[in-house]
Amino acid sequence: MSTLGASAARGTLWLGLVNLISKGSQMAVTVVLAAFLTENELGLVTLAVSLANIGQVVQSMGVYDVITRTRRDPDAMAGTIFTASVAIGLVLAVAGVLGSDVIAGLLGAPEAAPLIVLTALSLPFTAAGGVQMGVMHRTLDFKRRMLPDAGSAVTGAAVTVALAGAGVGEYSLAIGVLCTAVLQPLLGVLAGVRIRPRWDRAAAAEAGRWTAVVGPAAVVAILLINVHYPILARSLGADAVGVYSLAFRIAWVPYIMIAVVLGAVAFPVYTRLKQLNAGMSAAVGMFTHLLLVIVGGCYIVALLLADHIVVLGQRWEPAVPVLMLLCAWGLALCVLQTWYEAIRAADKPKWYLALQATHLVLLAVGLSIAAPFGLVPAAIAQASAAIVLLPVAWFALRGAGVAPPVSVMARSLLGPAAGALGCLAVSRGAAAIGLLDDPSSLPVALGLGVALLATYAGVVSLVDRAAVAQMRGLLRNRSESVAE
Repeated sequence: MSTLGASAARGTLWLGLVNLISKGSQMAVTVVLAAFLTENELGLVTLAVSLANIGQVVQSMGVYDVITRTRRDPDAMAGTIFTASVAIGLVLAVAGVLGSDVIAGLLGAPEAAPLIVLTALSLPFTAAGGVQMGVMHRTLDFKRRMLPDAGSAVTGAAVTVALAGAGVGEYSLAIGVLCTAVLQPLLGVLAGVRIRPRWDRAAAAEAGRWTAVVGPAAVVAILLINVHYPILARSLGADAVGVYSLAFRIAWVPYIMIAVVLGAVAFPVYTRLKQLNAGMSAAVGMFTHLLLVIVGGCYIVALLLADHIVVLGQRWEPAVPVLMLLCAWGLALCVLQTWYEAIRAADKPKWYLALQATHLVLLAVGLSIAAPFGLVPAAIAQASAAIVLLPVAWFALRGAGVAPPVSVMARSLLGPAAGALGCLAVSRGAAAIGLLDDPSSLPVALGLGVALLATYAGVVSLVDRAAVAQMRGLLRNRSESVAE
């Protein structure tokens, strides 16, 4: 069991580093695009990329997890999934290219058609890269992801930044996305992940059974992250999508860099514990605790620095209240992500689908009602839909028999709560002496950010020694047994 804990620790560290580089490069792209693009241009390319994101999930339908779970020959399973996923990706790419004008018209943004063509071409390549990631996840070999994942992301980001600086406009991101997609499977081969396309009927049948249940949930999950864009586009136009997307991208960072990392490591750990008939609740409690401490600090700092988004340009001032509200959405989504991994690993995929579908319905209905009234009501609807699901997901954990004790969860909140109070005191103090009079000052924003992060880390280290011990264990690459 200690070997499993050590593997989880190594996996967390390496996947965290990969995400830090790949998603950090995406954050750099967001900043550059906000500086060079107008609200309309950012809105148009955001719509195109969101459609590509949906296509990536449709072509995989959650089937990559089967590579992690299967007890049959993993090479046969990976080859079969590779064949199916790339074939679907090709079909979607053709549909996107031929139907770009119709799709853009339905979104109320006909100017987005050529951007849709560029992003659609990326789909077969992301399908191939996704299967490679599944192979590496099976063995918690996240170190090998560095070259294909981080390498392709950094290269794509560099292309985007260079093109944006050269005045290419919204096409810079679409071309960067395509570059990233093409490079990922090629670099995966260089990293030693070589998958031979094949077709094994037994493997295909197993993958099909898993996809029949998990696939719809995967599609629902990606719609949850992208459905607001077409709704906002039709109600408020591409300019509003651009403003909303900037706030959303910032609030999205802790989720994709931390919650997804912990979830990717937690799922195979939970699965192994399930196979060994070992208790999962302690592991769920540990991952949730770490998540709350780390992302809690990120969202507290983002909330208190929201006014400083205007360092990217005064035109982005309407994004300030949206970002503040989406911080609440992001925190709730991070917790849901962690709990959903436990529910899936506990062999309750139908529960996972029901939770995700409920969330999507709440979000779509709420946004449809709120969006015509503006961006702030839309952000309130988005945050509310996620927060409402938290108690429902908790009861699902209990029903699956993997929920940690309530007392453990209560103690997990002490550190973030104390850190929030410390950060609020620092922010109020800075405002009282006039340091925050100019929110467009980059040095002030950077200085306050450093001070807030230091304050949060200091307070948490004093109040929540358990979290500090767990993080030290990860850094030393020898965590305690996750079942203890």
